[in-house]
Amino acid sequence: MSIEGKVAWVTGSSKGIGAAIARLFASQGAKVAVHGRDVTAIEAVRSDIDRFGGRTLGVTGDVTQLAEVEAMRQQIEDDLGPIAVLVANAGGNFTPIGPIEETTEAAWRASVDGNLTATFLTIKAVLPGMKARRSGSIVTMSSAAGRRAHPHSPVAYGVAKAGVELLTQYVATQAGPYGIRVNCVAPETILTDRNRERIPEAIQGQLVEAHPIRRLGSPEDVARAASFLASDDAAWITGIVLDVAGGATMVR
Repeated sequence: MSIEGKVAWVTGSSKGIGAAIARLFASQGAKVAVHGRDVTAIEAVRSDIDRFGGRTLGVTGDVTQLAEVEAMRQQIEDDLGPIAVLVANAGGNFTPIGPIEETTEAAWRASVDGNLTATFLTIKAVLPGMKARRSGSIVTMSSAAGRRAHPHSPVAYGVAKAGVELLTQYVATQAGPYGIRVNCVAPETILTDRNRERIPEAIQGQLVEAHPIRRLGSPEDVARAASFLASDDAAWITGIVLDVAGGATMVR
Protein backbone atom coordinates (compact mmCIF):
# COMPACT_ATOMS: atom_id res chain seq x y z
CA MET A 1 0.00 0.00 0.00
CA SER A 2 1.18 3.55 -0.67
CA ILE A 3 1.19 4.51 3.04
CA GLU A 4 3.13 1.40 4.09
CA GLY A 5 5.97 2.28 6.44
CA LYS A 6 4.88 5.89 6.83
CA VAL A 7 4.21 7.53 10.18
CA ALA A 8 0.62 8.73 10.54
CA TRP A 9 -0.72 10.83 13.40
CA VAL A 10 -4.50 10.57 13.73
CA THR A 11 -5.84 13.01 16.30
CA GLY A 12 -8.97 12.04 18.20
CA SER A 13 -8.41 8.38 17.35
CA SER A 14 -9.27 6.68 20.63
CA LYS A 15 -12.84 6.04 19.44
CA GLY A 16 -15.33 6.55 16.62
CA ILE A 17 -14.20 7.75 13.21
CA GLY A 18 -10.64 8.39 14.34
CA ALA A 19 -10.26 4.86 15.70
CA ALA A 20 -11.51 3.43 12.39
CA ILE A 21 -8.95 5.54 10.52
CA ALA A 22 -6.14 4.44 12.84
CA ARG A 23 -7.05 0.77 12.41
CA LEU A 24 -7.27 1.02 8.62
CA PHE A 25 -3.99 2.91 8.29
CA ALA A 26 -2.24 0.35 10.48
CA SER A 27 -3.67 -2.53 8.41
CA GLN A 28 -2.14 -0.83 5.37
CA GLY A 29 1.29 -0.84 6.98
CA ALA A 30 1.48 2.65 8.46
CA LYS A 31 2.98 3.31 11.88
CA VAL A 32 0.17 5.04 13.71
CA ALA A 33 0.12 7.50 16.61
CA VAL A 34 -3.22 7.00 18.39
CA HIS A 35 -4.33 10.15 20.18
CA GLY A 36 -6.98 10.99 22.75
CA ARG A 37 -7.53 11.94 26.37
CA ASP A 38 -8.75 8.57 27.65
CA VAL A 39 -5.74 6.29 28.11
CA THR A 40 -7.92 3.19 28.44
CA ALA A 41 -9.64 3.93 25.12
CA ILE A 42 -6.29 4.59 23.44
CA GLU A 43 -4.92 1.29 24.66
CA ALA A 44 -8.03 -0.55 23.42
CA VAL A 45 -7.43 0.75 19.88
CA ARG A 46 -3.74 -0.09 20.10
CA SER A 47 -4.60 -3.61 21.29
CA ASP A 48 -6.83 -4.11 18.24
CA ILE A 49 -4.00 -3.01 15.96
CA ASP A 50 -1.37 -5.07 17.76
CA ARG A 51 -3.36 -8.24 17.03
CA PHE A 52 -2.31 -8.07 13.39
CA GLY A 53 1.21 -6.86 14.05
CA GLY A 54 0.83 -3.13 13.56
CA ARG A 55 3.13 -0.63 15.22
CA THR A 56 1.52 2.12 17.29
CA LEU A 57 2.21 4.78 19.86
CA GLY A 58 -0.34 6.25 22.24
CA VAL A 59 -0.22 10.01 22.91
CA THR A 60 -2.42 12.15 25.12
CA GLY A 61 -2.78 15.90 25.08
CA ASP A 62 -5.04 18.87 24.48
CA VAL A 63 -4.99 19.78 20.79
CA THR A 64 -6.25 23.30 21.57
CA GLN A 65 -2.94 24.08 23.33
CA LEU A 66 0.12 24.54 21.12
CA ALA A 67 2.63 23.49 23.79
CA GLU A 68 0.86 20.15 24.24
CA VAL A 69 0.53 19.64 20.48
CA GLU A 70 4.25 20.27 20.02
CA ALA A 71 5.10 17.89 22.85
CA MET A 72 3.03 15.14 21.22
CA ARG A 73 4.61 15.78 17.83
CA GLN A 74 8.07 15.48 19.35
CA GLN A 75 7.13 12.29 21.18
CA ILE A 76 5.79 10.73 17.97
CA GLU A 77 8.83 11.64 15.92
CA ASP A 78 11.24 10.46 18.62
CA ASP A 79 9.49 7.08 18.82
CA LEU A 80 8.12 6.35 15.33
CA GLY A 81 9.95 8.74 13.01
CA PRO A 82 9.04 11.82 10.96
CA ILE A 83 5.30 12.38 10.55
CA ALA A 84 4.38 11.81 6.89
CA VAL A 85 0.60 11.84 7.32
CA LEU A 86 -1.56 13.94 9.62
CA VAL A 87 -5.26 13.29 9.99
CA ALA A 88 -6.61 16.23 12.00
CA ASN A 89 -9.73 14.40 13.14
CA ALA A 90 -10.12 15.66 16.71
CA GLY A 91 -13.23 17.74 17.22
CA GLY A 92 -16.90 17.50 17.98
CA ASN A 93 -20.06 19.39 18.71
CA PHE A 94 -19.95 21.32 21.98
CA THR A 95 -23.13 23.37 21.56
CA PRO A 96 -26.82 22.44 21.65
CA ILE A 97 -29.09 23.05 18.69
CA GLY A 98 -30.92 26.35 19.00
CA PRO A 99 -31.10 30.00 17.94
CA ILE A 100 -27.73 31.72 17.72
CA GLU A 101 -28.75 34.31 20.31
CA GLU A 102 -29.16 31.47 22.81
CA THR A 103 -25.66 30.13 22.15
CA THR A 104 -23.42 31.11 25.05
CA GLU A 105 -20.02 32.66 24.52
CA ALA A 106 -18.43 29.70 26.30
CA ALA A 107 -20.18 27.21 24.02
CA TRP A 108 -19.19 29.18 20.93
CA ARG A 109 -15.54 29.30 21.98
CA ALA A 110 -15.57 25.59 22.85
CA SER A 111 -16.78 24.65 19.36
CA VAL A 112 -14.42 26.99 17.53
CA ASP A 113 -11.43 25.95 19.64
CA GLY A 114 -12.27 22.25 19.65
CA ASN A 115 -12.59 22.08 15.87
CA LEU A 116 -10.96 24.99 14.03
CA THR A 117 -8.22 25.97 16.47
CA ALA A 118 -7.32 22.32 17.11
CA THR A 119 -6.94 21.72 13.37
CA PHE A 120 -4.86 24.89 12.94
CA LEU A 121 -2.48 23.98 15.77
CA THR A 122 -1.85 20.40 14.65
CA ILE A 123 -1.19 21.54 11.09
CA LYS A 124 1.08 24.31 12.40
CA ALA A 125 3.08 21.75 14.37
CA VAL A 126 3.72 19.28 11.55
CA LEU A 127 4.20 21.62 8.58
CA PRO A 128 7.80 22.72 9.24
CA GLY A 129 9.05 19.12 9.19
CA MET A 130 7.00 18.23 6.13
CA LYS A 131 8.31 21.31 4.31
CA ALA A 132 11.89 20.43 5.20
CA ARG A 133 11.36 16.91 3.79
CA ARG A 134 9.34 18.33 0.86
CA SER A 135 6.61 15.74 1.26
CA GLY A 136 3.55 15.01 3.34
CA SER A 137 -0.18 14.55 3.31
CA ILE A 138 -2.70 16.22 5.59
CA VAL A 139 -6.36 15.27 5.90
CA THR A 140 -8.73 17.48 7.88
CA MET A 141 -12.23 16.68 9.09
CA SER A 142 -15.27 18.82 8.36
CA SER A 143 -18.96 17.87 8.47
CA ALA A 144 -22.12 18.17 6.44
CA ALA A 145 -23.01 20.88 8.97
CA GLY A 146 -20.19 22.97 7.54
CA ARG A 147 -21.32 22.40 3.95
CA ARG A 148 -24.81 23.86 4.13
CA ALA A 149 -26.79 25.81 6.67
CA HIS A 150 -29.72 24.06 8.29
CA PRO A 151 -31.96 25.38 11.09
CA HIS A 152 -31.48 22.18 13.08
CA SER A 153 -27.68 22.19 12.93
CA PRO A 154 -25.66 23.59 15.85
CA VAL A 155 -24.48 26.96 14.55
CA ALA A 156 -21.07 27.21 16.22
CA TYR A 157 -20.15 23.68 15.16
CA GLY A 158 -21.19 24.28 11.55
CA VAL A 159 -19.31 27.58 11.36
CA ALA A 160 -16.17 26.01 12.85
CA LYS A 161 -16.30 23.15 10.35
CA ALA A 162 -16.76 25.58 7.46
CA GLY A 163 -13.65 27.32 8.76
CA VAL A 164 -11.78 24.01 8.69
CA GLU A 165 -12.64 23.67 5.00
CA LEU A 166 -11.30 27.10 4.08
CA LEU A 167 -8.22 26.59 6.28
CA THR A 168 -7.58 23.35 4.38
CA GLN A 169 -7.61 25.18 1.07
CA TYR A 170 -5.41 28.02 2.27
CA VAL A 171 -2.82 25.54 3.56
CA ALA A 172 -3.04 23.57 0.30
CA THR A 173 -2.10 26.70 -1.67
CA GLN A 174 0.85 27.46 0.61
CA ALA A 175 2.17 23.92 1.08
CA GLY A 176 1.70 22.57 -2.44
CA PRO A 177 5.05 23.90 -3.75
CA TYR A 178 6.74 21.84 -1.01
CA GLY A 179 5.16 18.60 -2.21
CA ILE A 180 2.53 18.58 0.55
CA ARG A 181 -1.10 17.79 -0.18
CA VAL A 182 -3.94 19.00 2.06
CA ASN A 183 -7.51 17.73 1.70
CA CYS A 184 -10.68 17.58 3.76
CA VAL A 185 -13.33 14.92 4.41
CA ALA A 186 -16.89 16.03 5.24
CA PRO A 187 -19.04 13.22 6.67
CA GLU A 188 -22.79 13.32 7.18
CA THR A 189 -24.52 11.30 9.93
CA ILE A 190 -22.15 8.50 10.94
CA LEU A 191 -23.26 5.61 13.13
CA THR A 192 -20.46 5.69 15.66
CA ASP A 193 -21.10 3.86 18.93
CA ARG A 194 -21.98 7.21 20.50
CA ASN A 195 -24.53 8.04 17.80
CA ARG A 196 -26.10 4.57 18.00
CA GLU A 197 -26.76 5.27 21.67
CA ARG A 198 -27.76 8.92 21.23
CA ILE A 199 -30.03 8.74 18.18
CA PRO A 200 -33.23 6.68 18.67
CA GLU A 201 -33.83 3.99 16.06
CA ALA A 202 -36.96 5.77 14.81
CA ILE A 203 -34.94 8.92 14.13
CA GLN A 204 -32.21 6.86 12.48
CA GLY A 205 -34.87 5.55 10.10
CA GLN A 206 -35.99 9.08 9.27
CA LEU A 207 -32.41 10.16 8.63
CA VAL A 208 -31.88 7.25 6.24
CA GLU A 209 -34.64 8.67 4.02
CA ALA A 210 -32.61 11.86 3.50
CA HIS A 211 -29.83 9.87 1.80
CA PRO A 212 -30.04 8.73 -1.84
CA ILE A 213 -27.94 5.77 -0.73
CA ARG A 214 -30.45 4.44 1.77
CA ARG A 215 -28.30 3.93 4.84
CA LEU A 216 -26.34 5.96 7.33
CA GLY A 217 -22.58 6.05 7.19
CA SER A 218 -20.14 3.94 9.16
CA PRO A 219 -16.80 5.02 10.61
CA GLU A 220 -15.19 2.70 8.06
CA ASP A 221 -16.78 4.69 5.21
CA VAL A 222 -14.96 7.78 6.41
CA ALA A 223 -11.75 5.86 7.07
CA ARG A 224 -11.60 4.61 3.49
CA ALA A 225 -12.01 8.17 2.17
CA ALA A 226 -9.27 9.45 4.46
CA SER A 227 -7.01 6.58 3.42
CA PHE A 228 -7.43 7.41 -0.26
CA LEU A 229 -6.70 11.12 0.24
CA ALA A 230 -3.68 10.38 2.44
CA SER A 231 -2.20 7.88 0.02
CA ASP A 232 -0.12 8.29 -3.13
CA ASP A 233 -3.19 7.14 -5.07
CA ALA A 234 -4.36 10.75 -4.65
CA ALA A 235 -0.98 12.20 -5.64
CA TRP A 236 -2.47 14.97 -7.81
CA ILE A 237 -5.36 15.88 -5.54
CA THR A 238 -5.13 18.78 -3.11
CA GLY A 239 -7.44 21.42 -1.67
CA ILE A 240 -10.65 19.42 -2.07
CA VAL A 241 -13.52 18.81 0.32
CA LEU A 242 -14.79 15.27 -0.17
CA ASP A 243 -18.38 14.72 0.92
CA VAL A 244 -18.82 11.29 2.50
CA ALA A 245 -22.54 11.63 2.87
CA GLY A 246 -24.41 8.98 0.92
CA GLY A 247 -25.55 11.71 -1.43
CA ALA A 248 -27.32 13.72 1.27
CA THR A 249 -25.06 16.72 0.71
CA MET A 250 -24.55 17.85 -2.88
CA VAL A 251 -22.47 21.01 -3.23
CA ARG A 252 -21.40 22.45 -6.57
